[in-house]
Formats: sequence, structure tokens, C-alpha cells
Amino acid sequence: MSNDPYILTSDGIKLAPRSFFGKLKYLGPGFILSASVVGSGELISTTTLGARAGFITFWVIVVSCFVKVAIQLEFGKQAIRTGETVMTSLNRLGGPRFGKQKANWSLWTWLMLWLFKPLQMGGIIGGIAITLNMAFPSVSITLFAVIVGSVVASMVFKGYYFFIEKVSVVLMLIFTAFTIVAVFMLQFTDFAFTLPDIAEGLRFKLPAATVGFAIAAFGLTGVGGDEIVAYNYWCLEKGYARFTGPYKNTDEWRTRAKGWIKVMNLDAILSMVVYTLVTAAFYLLGAAVLYKRGDVPEGFAMIETLSKMYTGTYGAWAKGFFLFGSFVVLFSTLFSALAAWTRIFSDLFGAIGWIDFFNFKQRKRTIAISAWVFPVLWVIAFVWIKLPVIMVTIGGIITFFLLLIIVYAGLHFRYKQKQYGLESSRFYDIALWVSCIVIFLVGFYGAYKLL
Repeated sequence: MSNDPYILTSDGIKLAPRSFFGKLKYLGPGFILSASVVGSGELISTTTLGARAGFITFWVIVVSCFVKVAIQLEFGKQAIRTGETVMTSLNRLGGPRFGKQKANWSLWTWLMLWLFKPLQMGGIIGGIAITLNMAFPSVSITLFAVIVGSVVASMVFKGYYFFIEKVSVVLMLIFTAFTIVAVFMLQFTDFAFTLPDIAEGLRFKLPAATVGFAIAAFGLTGVGGDEIVAYNYWCLEKGYARFTGPYKNTDEWRTRAKGWIKVMNLDAILSMVVYTLVTAAFYLLGAAVLYKRGDVPEGFAMIETLSKMYTGTYGAWAKGFFLFGSFVVLFSTLFSALAAWTRIFSDLFGAIGWIDFFNFKQRKRTIAISAWVFPVLWVIAFVWIKLPVIMVTIGGIITFFLLLIIVYAGLHFRYKQKQYGLESSRFYDIALWVSCIVIFLVGFYGAYKLL
């Protein structure tokens, strides 16, 4: 029996649990996704929108988190239907091919665009270093960046899925508890908010002066292009495709596939609930505290400003509590993103012929090397540029272009590739189209605003 989740054999097949609590035992990919989703976008952009608009645009954040999940589900279904990695599936798209292996244009485009992505992750490492420096001013920001890069690399380089899942769950529980407690504590300060305040934000109003900030927050919250692609690898490594087994035109295979798709759907929906809850909490902090004060700090100064809001009521320890929570939020993104990058790039290198991704030893070695190389690049990018907010923003723009490929691929998976008797419901198809259309419209409007 093969223990390699990327190689499907009949030895690994298993029926999916039918009960709700039985399914809970097989959740996990969504937890890693939640750890990745909640990061600088939520901590900075979401809070900034709340600070500038007040409660009235709260609905933008909720819709942003809900509407993107359909395209994520399509990538998860593709993994279970075919057992393929993302790059293998992208390599079957139409269009020109280049290189010795005649790799699809989408793979080369992905590789070219990702050359700029170290800026984004360097910005996040910088954000973590700045947060730690706020707590321990005697240690330089640069040294903290080096320490953080070394720690995250040492945690990821062995590449064990279940370790990554467990750490992500712990980080997710910590930052979820942190945000709930932070909002609860706020209710006993001068910045408390009420249910009518929240109701005002769910009336789907969008003042003209807030359109640009709303677009930015929409693009940076919820699942993005990186997370959608990463979800495929986590579904494979969790075993959903291995439990389904290689395709056979039998009722038994379809029963297994439908069962594991239901488990995957539950995993994705519960993770969406988590990151929606946390994102909404950060928005409420911005709307309740900063909007009332008329104060909109720039970039990571947001963290220190918010942390000071609690000291008047709770004392100096409250600032440390908020800084710790902010650190966990940012570090969870760094950790889960690095774990995903090692898989995505190893797969990409395999698809264009640089390694054999499906050779277990080559894949493990490439993952291990990548786990150290990427943090080094991120730290260098931050130390060289030292503008973490701008770096994260540039990465966000690149992510939009990657997202266009992902939307096209998702529609191709659904309508151009064989469904093996696993056709989706009409409701799902409508949700998928709404997700794709909204992503396109928001992305192009955002690009227009930048020009």
C-alpha cells in the first residue's frame, strides 16, 4: 500500500463517513486555509476600511468571505475527481505551450508572476518583526525578521502534512479566541458598539467616498488565489483523493467520490465560518475604535494604535495581549503560506520538467530546500525595501492576475473536463458563476482605480 497521497492506488480506498461527527474527524485542509487567510489583509485592510467608513460597509467584508468559496470548492472537487495536482490540471488547459516539456502557457505565466510574490511575504515577515519590536524595542526589527524567517523554515522543511495541520489548528484556535476576546473586551470601554450598529452595516449601502477602500478590502479578504491553489494540495495530502481511489466507471467509485466531496464541502464551509468571524471582528474593531476617533493609522501602525485602546480600561497588560494576538495572526499566514509554497513550486518545477514531482524522494528534497530558500528571499526583500505595507500591496496586485488564471481554470474544470458522473447541482453552478463574475468585476475595477 502506497502512503504517497499523490499516487492513487486501489489499496487506499475508504468509504467516507456519513454522520456529522464522523466527518469532523476528517477535516483539516480548511484549517490550514484559515490559518493562511487571516493575515495582513484582515489585520490592516479590513481594519482600515472600518476606520474610514464606520459600520456602514460591514456587509462588504461578509460578502467577500462568502462569495469566493465556490471557486475553492471546484479546486477541491477537481482534486478528488482526478487525484491531480493543480499544475497537472493547469497543464491540460488549452492554449500555447513552451519549453522542453511543452508546458502550458498558464504554468509559465504563473512562474513569471510569482517572481514578484516574495515582496508580499517579505512584507508579512516585516510586519511580524515590527510587531515583535513593539513588544521588545531593544531588539532590532532586522534581527527579528531573520529570527522569524529561521523559525518558520525550521517548522516547515520536513514537509509533514499532519504537523502542518496541527500547528495550523493551534494557531487558528489562538487567533479566533483572541479576536473574540478583543471584541468582548471592547464592550467595556468607551468604544463599545451595539446591535443597531451592526444592523446598519448589513443594509448593503456603499457611500461613494468608500468605494476604493471597499474594493481593496474585498480583494484582500477571504480566500485568495494562493489559498485556492493550496487547497488542492491539502485535500490530496489529507487523503480525500486516495480514499476515493483511481477512477473506475462503477457505482462504488462514484459513491466514495460523492462521500468525500461532502466531507470536503463541510471542511471548506467550516473554515469559511472561522475566517469570516475573525475578519468581521477586525472590521468591528476598526469601525468602533478608529472611526469614532477619526483616526486612521497607516500600515502596521494600526496594530500599536489599536493595542493602546485597551490600556486605559484594562491596564498595560492589555497592550501585550493585543500585540501577541497580532503576532499569531501574521505568523499563521507566514507558516501556512510557506508550507503551501513548497508544494506549489515543487509541483510547478515538476510540470515544466525540472524535477520529477511524483518521485517521493525528489519531491521531499525540493520541499525541504524550498522551505529554507523562500524565507531567505523574503527576509532579503524586507531588509532591502523596508516598506512592508507597500510590499504586501504589490503582492496583492500580482495575486489578482493569478486569480484570473484560477477563475478560468475553475470554469474549465467544471465545463470542459470530464465529470465522471459527479455533475454539480444547479445551485452550485450558479454560486460558481457568481463567484467568478464578482472576482472579475472587482479585480478589473480595482485595476482601473490604480491606473
